[in-house]
Amino acid sequence: MEIINRKENALLNRVEIEFTLNHDSEPTPSLAEMISLVLKLEPGSKKELVYIKNVNTRFGMPQTSGLALIYASEESTSTEPDYIKTRHKIPEESTGGN
Repeated sequence: MEIINRKENALLNRVEIEFTLNHDSEPTPSLAEMISLVLKLEPGSKKELVYIKNVNTRFGMPQTSGLALIYASEESTSTEPDYIKTRHKIPEESTGGN
């Protein structure tokens, strides 16, 4: 995973990371895989406070880009819509049994 841009947004109490991810000869990474890669980029961040948005994989190219939002606290995530929060609970539950 390569960081294109890293911005600390003090107003929303979060770190915003634009990234690209090369996945030669592998399928597009799942949401859970992208979250775990972001956790490696930002030590001390918590899995439940990381949100991945704007994911785009160009057809025929092994490269995915996106935006990772890493919040400092649970209260700060109130700006995220409920459907985004619901979407991010699914990978956590599915990887828990592995």
